[in-house]
Amino acid sequence: MEAALVIIALLFVAFMALGVFVTVKVVGAAKRGVDRTITQARRTVEDTTLRAKSIGQVGVAAELAQLRLRLRTSMRATQDALETGVREDASLAESVELFRRLSAHGRELDDELRQLERDPDRVRIGERLVELRERTERITGSADSLRWAARDRARKFAEDDLSSLSTQIDVESGALRHWADPEPEPRPEARPESRSEPRAKHGEGARPEHGEGSRSGSGQRPALDPSDAPWGSTYPWQKPSRQRQPRQQPRPEATN
Repeated sequence: MEAALVIIALLFVAFMALGVFVTVKVVGAAKRGVDRTITQARRTVEDTTLRAKSIGQVGVAAELAQLRLRLRTSMRATQDALETGVREDASLAESVELFRRLSAHGRELDDELRQLERDPDRVRIGERLVELRERTERITGSADSLRWAARDRARKFAEDDLSSLSTQIDVESGALRHWADPEPEPRPEARPESRSEPRAKHGEGARPEHGEGSRSGSGQRPALDPSDAPWGSTYPWQKPSRQRQPRQQPRPEATN
């Protein structure tokens, strides 16, 4: 009895621990999902605000907004391209690491541009615009180079695979179309008696060679029976012949 109570208590504790573990996992996944949603929403709001500033304002404020928008757009596109490509091509791992180092410089520049947007000294900011443009160009140029290199690599592999597949399909198509023509059936050899003995004329008392299906005095050639072929061959379209009936002797023709 005591052993049963101990087992039940252990099972209860195990179920409780499992329930706590599952709850923590579910809560953590929900929290990560909410964080991703909030981050995405914040980025969307910031991008929309930057586009509005770059269009609706002029001067230094518009220039700073354009630089931030260009930097964020280039870095985000490169990140998406590399993360998607590394799942199929492990050789892009080094490119991903280089982009992480580049992202540190991009984040630093974005923070600096954000602070300058709130700075009231527009004259000093205008003097630094040349240097800020150069830094933005260097960072976005490197990001664009990584992104397009990864895309060109994926496109090249896709073209090579498509070329190889097309070659295999052409070979298979040619093999499917290469059928052998059926060999012609051997021609029947003429019977010796048909070449040595002349055909008997009507009225001379001679019996016809083929009595079945012939009519006296009609002058028509007797019909050939496919089952009597001397070479014993059959045709693909020929139906199975029924059991042959015993052949009857031809009746003699009446003579005048």
